[in-house]
Amino acid sequence: MLRSFTMGVTLLFAGTIVPATVQAGPVNGTGLVTPEVIFGSGNANGAFTGVNANNVELGLRGKLRYNDSGLPENTFNYDGDRTYTFSPASSNAPSNRSAFNFEWSINSNVSGIGTRNLTDLTYLLQVDLDPGSGTNFQSFDPINTLFADHALGNNSTANGAGVSDLFLYSAIVGNYNVAQNSWNLGFSTLFPGIADPQAEGLYTINLSAALNGDVLASTSIDIVYGVTPVPVPAALPLLAGGLGLLGFVAQRRRQRQH
Repeated sequence: MLRSFTMGVTLLFAGTIVPATVQAGPVNGTGLVTPEVIFGSGNANGAFTGVNANNVELGLRGKLRYNDSGLPENTFNYDGDRTYTFSPASSNAPSNRSAFNFEWSINSNVSGIGTRNLTDLTYLLQVDLDPGSGTNFQSFDPINTLFADHALGNNSTANGAGVSDLFLYSAIVGNYNVAQNSWNLGFSTLFPGIADPQAEGLYTINLSAALNGDVLASTSIDIVYGVTPVPVPAALPLLAGGLGLLGFVAQRRRQRQH
């Protein structure tokens, strides 16, 4: 039976903000999710940060949604750990959209053994709407809701071949073990709390899956958008620039642990 996302987050995650067992690094050691990227068309698999644990696979990634021509690209700018970096100078996004999308993938039965489908678990997706040094998470269960336009499939669904039906979603989601979507911070119906989807800074996204209140798998990414390091002497631009970015990310991570 489908629950509201509020009940899923509050009861089954017992108020958890960021689960302790967060996995970084390319999912499956390759960055490839199972079975494929099943939403839309022309979307390449790869560059997903994630985890495959307890028969659950979770993946997150950032992707350039608006290039110089305002078109999507399979450009991820992934550091191979958990960070995706995009520049406003390389984008021509509408004023109400961020230059990047974040994309998520959930597989509730990656082995294909047994009958565990998407609605047998609960999920916590947290999207940070604050690009500054603090965090402002909007948290919800993206699966156990009445209406959604996710691409749904199973372990044999081909690239771009996911099933999506907004109005029949709640009736069919329990028939599948794979769900994926690609979202922009400028989607006002999903993220009404964001002040400016084009604000430069650091955005953190967390995704977890639980069974009967026990977290089975969890992963997290950072998307860096147009952060400019403090000016330094010309002799050390590359070193200091890298340290400045790492310091900014490290500061955010320390604050999330408090």
